[in-house]
Amino acid sequence: MKVLNVVFCLMFILFAGLQYNDPDPYVWMPIYLYSALLCGMAAGNRFYPKSYLAGILVYLVYATYKFFDQNGVEDWFTKHNAENLAETMKATKPWIEETREFFGLFICIAALGINYFYSKRKRA
Repeated sequence: MKVLNVVFCLMFILFAGLQYNDPDPYVWMPIYLYSALLCGMAAGNRFYPKSYLAGILVYLVYATYKFFDQNGVEDWFTKHNAENLAETMKATKPWIEETREFFGLFICIAALGINYFYSKRKRA
């Protein structure tokens, strides 16, 4: 579990660093750094289940918004036939950025969820 959390922590720090040229880095840097902090602390065998749940809740609300937003994931999937999102790193169409952000939130939710359930199992 320690190795997984170190990988998650480093990955989220990298994701946060890549946000410097994003139109809204003030939103995405804290999202990724919060996840990095919690994964880094879990790698040090310090678990905070309430913090995981708070992050998961906030990320789920934002992911739901991203899913149903105009030019969001739903549009990408239904109107644009799940067009390739990784063809180019440049987000030339609005639904590409929204869908990538949705999947970034999904990765954060997964990492925090893994730590939440691990911490609960460890305490039992």
